[in-house]
Amino acid sequence: MSDLRRRRLAHLLVNYSTQVAPGDWVGILGDFASLPILRDIYAAVIEAGGHPSLFIDDERMQRHLLRQASDEQIAWIDPSLKLYTDSADVYIRVKAPENTRSMTTISAEKLRARQAAQSSILQTRLQRAARGDFRWVGTLFPSQAGAQEANMSFEEYEDFVYSACFCDIDDPAAEWRKLSDMQQHKVDYLADKRHIQLRGPHIDLELSIAGRQFINSDGRRNMPSGEIFTGPVEDSVNGWVRFSYPAIVSGRAVSGIRLNFVDGKATDASAEQNEDLLLAQLNIDEGARYLGEFAIGTNFGISQFTGSILYDEKIGGTVHMAVGMGYPETGSRNVSALHWDMICDMRQDSEILVDGELFYRNGEFIA
Repeated sequence: MSDLRRRRLAHLLVNYSTQVAPGDWVGILGDFASLPILRDIYAAVIEAGGHPSLFIDDERMQRHLLRQASDEQIAWIDPSLKLYTDSADVYIRVKAPENTRSMTTISAEKLRARQAAQSSILQTRLQRAARGDFRWVGTLFPSQAGAQEANMSFEEYEDFVYSACFCDIDDPAAEWRKLSDMQQHKVDYLADKRHIQLRGPHIDLELSIAGRQFINSDGRRNMPSGEIFTGPVEDSVNGWVRFSYPAIVSGRAVSGIRLNFVDGKATDASAEQNEDLLLAQLNIDEGARYLGEFAIGTNFGISQFTGSILYDEKIGGTVHMAVGMGYPETGSRNVSALHWDMICDMRQDSEILVDGELFYRNGEFIA
């Protein structure tokens, strides 16, 4: 059964999410533990007429680099990866962590330096994607570490992953199209709106969306997906938010995060655990203290925290925000080496008002 669901996921990534066409140069980037589905994706790309390039990543090698490499080596950009990012048509990324805490003992400064060095690759990918020149999708392959992080057995976690992607049914793409239609109604409603207020026990925040575009995230870039998102006007964010779940970066969890915003900037930041990492991330560059993304999660098939942002930011009844880089296609102008998502639960005593009208209450759309 798992083989069938795995092949469905591979075909979904190739034929629905990225719509690989004959002649496309397709990069398949995967962790070593994801090899079974990388083979399925490779076969699906060949079947679609594409030209696959395979890139393998490994946690042990990344740890060795961060521990032993010189500053020059950490700042080096692989020219083959740069060529691919500059020129390829499709990017399919599959993560399969073997140890979700593998970077716990790596210093925050080392992690910051590596992120900063790779920021040009990320910027190129996002800019090309915004122009429609680069189709991409990211997903997770079930692993023992992922299951442990989610407090599930491996078999339960496999069921969760494939169900969240609709790969436990015969036609996953049809289900994603249904979700896409629902989300598009919300995107259309928000198209000419200007102001958003969020109120609840974990949040008292306002921001402007004037001139910004909400995006319908329907499984074509993240798999699974289920969110609508935009880039708020950079200097418009005011108020505070206390994030409900830990935010994880490079295998380190930062919990109890609270941010206070004044004219767009997170002027005050604190955390109950790993506050040093929070502050190191926010100090990567000037753009790191501004919001690059505001989003509403719509996937009610994902109802529990798993420790993986790919799933957790889509939890139905939550909102999430990313400090740092914004997506150009939303109109965001925020530039940063950082893009770090943080989640706030809105399912109890919470509401969202749009231009003064109730839009969302206790995790459900009203408008």
